Amino acid sequence: MNSAAADEILVLTNVESAYGPIRAIRGVSLKVRRGEIATVLGSNGAGKTTILKTISGILDPTRGSVHFKGADITAGDPAAIVRRGLVHVPEGREVFPLLSVRENLLMGAYTRRDRDGVARDMEQAFAYFPILKERLHQEAGLLSGGQQQMLAIARALVAAPELILLDEPSLGLSPRLTYEIFEIVVRINRERGTTVLLVEQNASMALNVADYGYVLENGRIVMEDRCAVLREKEDVKEFYLGMKAGGVRGERRWKKRKTWR
Repeated sequence: MNSAAADEILVLTNVESAYGPIRAIRGVSLKVRRGEIATVLGSNGAGKTTILKTISGILDPTRGSVHFKGADITAGDPAAIVRRGLVHVPEGREVFPLLSVRENLLMGAYTRRDRDGVARDMEQAFAYFPILKERLHQEAGLLSGGQQQMLAIARALVAAPELILLDEPSLGLSPRLTYEIFEIVVRINRERGTTVLLVEQNASMALNVADYGYVLENGRIVMEDRCAVLREKEDVKEFYLGMKAGGVRGERRWKKRKTWR
């Protein structure tokens, strides 16, 4: 095995998944390298969420393969995939609304048996999200949308993942909270070495925090490159960053990733 292949923590090869007769993704191949943030960009309905569901075992592919840390996890049991070190933070947070913040966090540790390690990871999660420690005994359903997103990410951290699948973390959040969430995602990647595969409609933010990107259209990967390169491609500027050739960006320019790293 060459060094490049050894560095690939996640590999999808010609993956197709469907909802009944409707093919949602078609022949998707992508690689995520250990320690990086990779992103998949695309409009609503492009198939971004389907990719993550297929990786995490929620949806079985009709074709192709998914390998994580060199092992074939295609159509694997979701709990077994979590035990391997791959955790999915779904779109819309999906916290347990009637459980407390603490109980939600402990749900993230349901595959673990090392109590001391769980306690240590919970404290580290509180270091990233201090508000959660303040609300430890509050029902999760009473948290704000931004706090629920923090809880969903913190719950993933308590599972001690090597790879986090992060689906639309900015959904429904204000620009300020979006920036705060992404800043913490970058810190988690930098400080813990946790690899991240990010699905996000906020292309400007995603391209500024990620290392490598894929563009998905109608269930197919149509473009891929380092994010610094993708940001300068005219198609990406026009369709995802709100810029026309020679024009002005139609959305706020977020701070460059290098200011965070």
